[in-house]
Amino acid sequence: MTVATIPAPAFAIERFKLGNGLRVVLAPDPGAPVVGVAVVYDVGMRSEPEGRTGFAHLFEHMMFQGSHNVGKAEHMQHVQSAGGTFNGSTHIDYTDYFNLLPSNGLELALFLEADRMRGPAITEENLANQVSVVKEEIRVNVLNRPYGGFPWIKLPPVMFDTFANSHDGYGSFVDLDAATVADAQSFFNAYYPASNAVLSVAGDFDLAQARELVERHFGSVEARPAPEHPSFDEPDLSTERRVSYTDERATLPAVAVAWRVPDPVTELDDFLPYVVLGELLTDGDASRLVERLIHTDRTATAVAAHTTFMAEPFASRGPTVMLVQAFLPPGTAVDTVLGTVQEELACIAEGVDEAELDRVKARVAAQLLRGDDSVMGRSRRFATAEIFHGDAAMSTRFPALLGEVTAEAVAQAAAALTPNRRAVLEVVPGGAK
Repeated sequence: MTVATIPAPAFAIERFKLGNGLRVVLAPDPGAPVVGVAVVYDVGMRSEPEGRTGFAHLFEHMMFQGSHNVGKAEHMQHVQSAGGTFNGSTHIDYTDYFNLLPSNGLELALFLEADRMRGPAITEENLANQVSVVKEEIRVNVLNRPYGGFPWIKLPPVMFDTFANSHDGYGSFVDLDAATVADAQSFFNAYYPASNAVLSVAGDFDLAQARELVERHFGSVEARPAPEHPSFDEPDLSTERRVSYTDERATLPAVAVAWRVPDPVTELDDFLPYVVLGELLTDGDASRLVERLIHTDRTATAVAAHTTFMAEPFASRGPTVMLVQAFLPPGTAVDTVLGTVQEELACIAEGVDEAELDRVKARVAAQLLRGDDSVMGRSRRFATAEIFHGDAAMSTRFPALLGEVTAEAVAQAAAALTPNRRAVLEVVPGGAK
């Protein structure tokens, strides 16, 4: 067994909860004169109701359309005028809003986030405008782009049966057009209470002053109960599922294959070996599938492997996947590539060299540790760790936990990825001619 040698970064972290249920994480660091302020809500694409595909993403846009004391587009104006940047993003299991400002902009960021937590400006005009914006985003990023939605939108309905797990979280035009102001208000009431959120602040600030500012701006936000999150679980596959489709804009064939893996939250110890396995398979020229598919067999032009559809292993909850995707030269059979993937998994299942494993674990841990260099990245990671693992400090322990993954655990993970448990998605290029 390899002894863990990967250190856990030591950040000072203070956690507390306001009377309205808002969880707060403060991580002071005077290393740079900036602050990162993130608010993460425990709602994502999996939570949106049937008939409202894309609603979580649409609502992320609505949160930038003004609020009680902030006019339309004023959030952007205030942050940029103060020398900062901002954004928001929608994920499968959460939605986050984040701001990076000079350290003297802390109170501004807290005021802006607290104001829209009280309620965004949900009007007919704002809703219609943002429906149009989201539809245009879908046109640009999915409908009119080669390999649009491959594989994160196209593969889930092959892999899963329930609406929550299988639907298109980007959204259908029919559902988006049917959205009403009442729907948007209902979504806010259900999923955006303070008790369903985490506020995370990292960077250059005084701890006592920041706590006072948080209580001043967020303490008066209405207390409402957090929603009960249903189980999204469903049975694993017992026979292979395979779907192919023609992409008229694609010029090369592509394939994605996925297997169910343990829950990243409730089965973390069993999940970690798959994170290491993904690195072993495709990270760097020395990785198994890059060496075999690209350099030796030349049956792929690009290959990648990772856990979870959005490649964020520690900001997701189950059910989720281990995914391998590859782009192929013209004339290469998908089954040839799938056969090679299974051969390499079988080889890993027979045993992994400790030196190779140590190199791989060091690479994946280094990637996580580099994420902590950014004040903004750190505040977001602390918030998602608090949401999913109940402790912001868990985000500092993931590199060390990966360092403790054994060769035996990685071999067992590889052995579990059998052909009968996989879902396969094939892209047939329609633009090659």
